[in-house]
Amino acid sequence: MIRGQKINLRPFTQDDLSVFQDLANDHEYNSQFNDFGLRTNVYYQKSYPVEGFLSSRQGMLVIATPDGEILGDMSYHQMPYGPNEASQVYEIGLTLKPGQRGKGYGVEAQALLAAYLFANYNIVRVQASTDIENLPEQRALEKAGFTREGVIRQAQWRNGAYHDLVLYSKLRGE
Repeated sequence: MIRGQKINLRPFTQDDLSVFQDLANDHEYNSQFNDFGLRTNVYYQKSYPVEGFLSSRQGMLVIATPDGEILGDMSYHQMPYGPNEASQVYEIGLTLKPGQRGKGYGVEAQALLAAYLFANYNIVRVQASTDIENLPEQRALEKAGFTREGVIRQAQWRNGAYHDLVLYSKLRGE
């Protein structure tokens, strides 16, 4: 478990699958910025491998209060900027329940996950992207110590159209 001040990041358990399965097609949970279409009613069960949702290449964690209330989920995955291992970076993302947004949970979750990835993997960069219109997430990334790098034009297909994304990064030591 990765412990913070307000929240903890912990691995998914079998019991969490039904909670997140219920949220998979919830438009309010996914918001306009995380809605990539309908998922089957066994989406999480089918993608939950024997070792859970954690590996060195990708992972998914539960965002929860210290007393165990589930607030949302956080993910990471490797992305290459070249063919060698030293050119791998991690991209992170999160989704919070609507009533839990704007309370600093996302800021802390993103800072905690970046620190965890730097501590456990030989990487120099963690990055995140968000819709150009998602101003609360842009502020959260900046509060978590990420630097805005620029706009990735028409990079994401969602809700019947391509959307511009803003790219943020945090480098080891920042």
